[in-house]
Amino acid sequence: MNAFAWSAFAANLGWAAATALAVMLSTFAVALAQGMHRVVDVAWGAAFVAVALVTFVLSAGHGDPARRVLVTGLTVVWGLRLAAHIARRGSGHGEDPRYEAMTARASGNRNLYALRMIYLLLGSLVWLVSLPVQAAQYTPAPLSALAWAGTGVWAVGLFFETVGDAQLARFKADPAHRGRIMDRGLWRYTRHPNYFGDFCVWWGLFLVACDAGWQPAAASVLSPLAMGLLLIKGSGKRLLERHMATRPGWPAYVARTSGFFPRPPRGRG
Repeated sequence: MNAFAWSAFAANLGWAAATALAVMLSTFAVALAQGMHRVVDVAWGAAFVAVALVTFVLSAGHGDPARRVLVTGLTVVWGLRLAAHIARRGSGHGEDPRYEAMTARASGNRNLYALRMIYLLLGSLVWLVSLPVQAAQYTPAPLSALAWAGTGVWAVGLFFETVGDAQLARFKADPAHRGRIMDRGLWRYTRHPNYFGDFCVWWGLFLVACDAGWQPAAASVLSPLAMGLLLIKGSGKRLLERHMATRPGWPAYVARTSGFFPRPPRGRG
């Protein structure tokens, strides 16, 4: 029988919300002890790992074992890589300017404002974006070609994230590049290879979920749509480019380089 386990999936939604909340509240406690909120960026990837693992345990007996292992493994690899990268990048640095600016707007207690506007908001987004990871594990349908195509899209995304992050880290490590625009490697083809990679990762996971039928697809389609909006119109590309706009060479870089989806640079760039 290949029916989607709606009742078990509905219960999992509650457990996933509780898991994401627990990760974010624990991170909030760590942030208070450290005196800065940038640690929440590390918790973003870790929270997806936690939700995937909790769902894997709870979905036993409901979903196809191969699909459960696949989607959990893909999420764990992506989430742990992202968390480790952000932890290394932020080591030895003070508070993130984004969070300084955000908490400066608080009319009352800054930490309570941060709890509402950063931690609880990100916890809600983890729950929403992780819907394909949850839904994929509650259908007994066997893996099909679409699931492997989704895995391929996920792999493209992981490649862009991993390579793009490594290239940027090497570029920034050279003092001669201080204040310059990174326009090499994958950054020649898109101004945001890491965000494009994230986009592919979550559309890939959605394909792994929806190859099992319309039920998991309907239950999780909001995830890649929400992630796409966040990356392109929300706190990703838009905010970063606003920060970068004052750097020398930025207008020329924008003129020759795609804003999101990779393509050959225009002109001689």
